[in-house]
Amino acid sequence: MIAYCEVSAFTDTPGHGNRAGVVLDAAHLTRQDMQSLAAMLDAPETVFVLGHADGLARVRYFTPTQEVDFCGHATVALGLTLAQAGLWRGEALALDTLAGRIPLRLECRAGVPWRVWMQQPAPQYRPVPATLRAELADSLGIDARMIHRGLPLAAASTGLWSVFVPLLDAVILDGLEPDFPRIHALTESLDVGSIYAYAPMGVNRFAARDFAPALGIPEDPVTGSSGGALMALLASQGRLPVRHGRACGMIYQGHALGTPGEIEVELELTGEQVSAVHVGGQATLEREGHWTPRQPSVRS
Repeated sequence: MIAYCEVSAFTDTPGHGNRAGVVLDAAHLTRQDMQSLAAMLDAPETVFVLGHADGLARVRYFTPTQEVDFCGHATVALGLTLAQAGLWRGEALALDTLAGRIPLRLECRAGVPWRVWMQQPAPQYRPVPATLRAELADSLGIDARMIHRGLPLAAASTGLWSVFVPLLDAVILDGLEPDFPRIHALTESLDVGSIYAYAPMGVNRFAARDFAPALGIPEDPVTGSSGGALMALLASQGRLPVRHGRACGMIYQGHALGTPGEIEVELELTGEQVSAVHVGGQATLEREGHWTPRQPSVRS
């Protein structure tokens, strides 16, 4: 039997944030086993630890339908799970993922593990043709005039590509009526994982919703990887205040699903270029269980 737990990330309140499956001992699981367990848990992502030694943990991430290179909320969930199990006490630790190596930092309060920070892969950006503005708006169930003209509409990644669509305000964001088949087709044609709609709530605070039907996730509750990419995109285009080579911000996501969560982002800049993206969040254990693979299969 395989022990697993379900952890809600980017919140300290059970039932809020974004649920992730966490498997600490997956060394003997095949790819088929991991995909089957991820489908059974039906969390947006499940993270599997295939090995952990000398400050490096090798991990893989699965949605209910496929493997993905990286997942922010599952990384936060894994970090807090390791800390609360006494397997990580704040020493140097990095995750070996398909998106590259992800260093983690543990923040404690009164000696108790409280928040995990991850340094995400270096940000990348791609333009989105202006001719797609109306089509993106239609896929979200809004008029193109509701797209914010002063904020970037572009693709970006810190481990997983998304198209970022800025909206005028959070009221429009809350009222979106996504057309999932159209979003699915758009994400595939643009070679991204999701369409991420966001709206300003202050100078460095944003509300967001993330739609990823092509990954088997109609709407992701709280998305750490895209949160980091959004803040990097904004900073790279001069849309965040920068002091002494640093910028920070907050993203509020999950309210439309009744599972609110908060993502903190800290950026390091060299000139106008974002040189490091740090994403932090809390997490809380929801439940634990055991699972038995249905039949032996060949490891892959």
